[in-house]
Amino acid sequence: MRKIKKTGDQGLLSIYYTAGYPTLDSTVTIAKKLEESGADFLEIGFPYSDPVADGPTIQHSSEVALKNGMTVEILFEQLKELRKHVTIPVFLMGYVNPLLQYGVERFCAECKKVGIDGIIVPDLPMYEYEELYKDTFEKNDVANIFIVTPQTSEERIRKIDNLSNSFIYLLSSNATTGTELNVGDTTTAYFQRIKDMQLANPIAIGFGISNKQSFEQATSFATGAIIGTAFVKLLTKDNYLDEIPNFIKSIKG
Repeated sequence: MRKIKKTGDQGLLSIYYTAGYPTLDSTVTIAKKLEESGADFLEIGFPYSDPVADGPTIQHSSEVALKNGMTVEILFEQLKELRKHVTIPVFLMGYVNPLLQYGVERFCAECKKVGIDGIIVPDLPMYEYEELYKDTFEKNDVANIFIVTPQTSEERIRKIDNLSNSFIYLLSSNATTGTELNVGDTTTAYFQRIKDMQLANPIAIGFGISNKQSFEQATSFATGAIIGTAFVKLLTKDNYLDEIPNFIKSIKG
C-alpha cells in the first residue's frame, strides 16, 4: 500500500475525477497526465445513479459516465493498465451500493490486483466496516478511508484514527461537493481543533478546494487537500489533457 507522505513544506495535492468521464476510455489517460503534471495522489470515482453527497458538476459527470457505459467491471478492466503508467497512490471513491452489488471481497481483491491503495465509501457505516469488512480490506492491503465532518466527536475521531492505516478525509463543511471553501472563524477553529489532536494518520481536506488560495489555506492545517469539482469542470474542454499541466501549476505554483 502506497502511503501519502509530505517530502517538503508544500502540502500534497489530490485530484478527484469520475471514471468514464468525459469518455469511457479516458480514466487511465487522465491519471497518467495528472501524475506527470505534479498531482501527489488521486481519487477516481466509480459512478453511481444517486450520488447524494455530490454537487451538480460531479453528479453530471457520474450521469455521463454511466451513459458512456462505465461499470465497476469495466473500471477494473481499465485499471489493469494503471500501474504501467502511474506510481503515486490511487484511491477509489464511491457509494456503498455498487460496492455491495459487486461484492466487497471481490472488490478488495481486484483493488489489490490492479494496485489500488484504498477505498473511500462515505456511506459505509463504521460499525459495518469493523464487524463485516475490516479483515477483508486488511487481507488485501486496501485502506478504508474514513470521513470526518465538523460534527464528528473527538471520541469518534480517535476511533477513526485507530482504525485507519492511510489517511483521514476531513470534510471542510457539511455541504455537497462544489461549494466554495470559506475559511472563516468557525472553519479555522474546526481545522485547528483537528490539527491539535495530533492524529497518527495524515489528514486530507476536501470539499470547496478550487484554487491556490484555498489549497494553501487547507494545507496549512493538513497534510494535503483534495480538488474535485474544479478539475471535473476542466474535463468539459476539448483540449483537457493539454490543460491539465496548467491547472496543476495554478494550484501548486
